[in-house]
Amino acid sequence: QLVESGGGLVQAGGSLRLSCAASRDIFSINAMGWYRQAPGKQRELVASITRAGSTNYADSMKGRFTISRDSAKNTVYLQMNSLEPEDTAVYHCNARTLMAVFWGQGTQVTVSS
Repeated sequence: QLVESGGGLVQAGGSLRLSCAASRDIFSINAMGWYRQAPGKQRELVASITRAGSTNYADSMKGRFTISRDSAKNTVYLQMNSLEPEDTAVYHCNARTLMAVFWGQGTQVTVSS
């Protein structure tokens, strides 16, 4: 119901843009966001955006990552610039409604040094 795309392999300093499309049977999405999980580490918040457009970023992503949303398409984007090897992880999309939380399967981002 959440389909991510845009991951891949990039050199340090490069950029990637992730997309996450929510299926139309997910109604009244209040917020969407991106989380990531690196090997051996817990899943952590990258960024989130509410229906009203308010954004929230993890400190280490501020200034490098930008989250945006196309509500008409039920799609959220994550523009990632100045990527570092430490950004290597599986990035998961998340959508929250009043009743449920949905997760995508994830897309791999690998940053080489």
